[in-house]
Amino acid sequence: MDFSEYGNPAGKPIVYFHRVPGAPSEASVFDAPARKQGLRILSFDRFAIAPPITGADYYRQIAQAISETVQGRVDFIGFSLGTHAALEVSALMPGQVRSLHLISAAAPLDGGDFLDQMAGKAVFSLAQRSPGLFQWLVKWQALLAKRAPQMLFRMLFASAQGQDRELMKSAEFRALICRVLQQCFAQGTSGYTRDIQQYLKPWPVSTFASEADVCLWHGTADNWSPFAMSAYLAECLPSNAGVERMEGLSHYSCLYAAAPMICERLASE
Repeated sequence: MDFSEYGNPAGKPIVYFHRVPGAPSEASVFDAPARKQGLRILSFDRFAIAPPITGADYYRQIAQAISETVQGRVDFIGFSLGTHAALEVSALMPGQVRSLHLISAAAPLDGGDFLDQMAGKAVFSLAQRSPGLFQWLVKWQALLAKRAPQMLFRMLFASAQGQDRELMKSAEFRALICRVLQQCFAQGTSGYTRDIQQYLKPWPVSTFASEADVCLWHGTADNWSPFAMSAYLAECLPSNAGVERMEGLSHYSCLYAAAPMICERLASE
């Protein structure tokens, strides 16, 4: 499986799980702090996995790709809906994953009254209620990503709050997200829809079976993944999962703020 690489090519290996919609290039946020701390960041192109491969087989294929690429133990970083994939894959790699850093984590929707607090409520509700219409929505997003990425960016961030409202004014950030959106849909829409559909299904107990140390980084002003999601996950995980409360930060602003702190912590372990 192909992957994008950032930081120090000879450094300590860290695997990054991007969000949905997202792409491996999202991990470029970690490039500078990873170079400074001597870390090698790898983000696998999981959307390239064949569409018929779903459920546990999907996560097994990701785990196999990581094991074939990285020798010895490894640390995971997951962002947004990518935290679900990180948890599932970690549970399939007992003894191999040292730690999990989950940023703006997404918890299962049946774990609490989360949906009404989410800016993406309409999208998730559509995916649950009418998968066919959801497919059309995703195809329309894919078309915009190809022909008018700036328009799709403005639509996705129309509900931004907290420090995300300031972040979206940055030309560098807008360029990154537009590049990520184009890469997300470059191979079609199947990868995007598979991750959403698997997220919406009831999570098996095994999802929370990872033996790795877990730290959850979450902004208090996040309206994409409400802060309560990390609190819920911390209670579900068997380890003593810690929650880093990021005051005033929202979704992507939490990612940007957490990146250098996570890299510093991973380098010292």
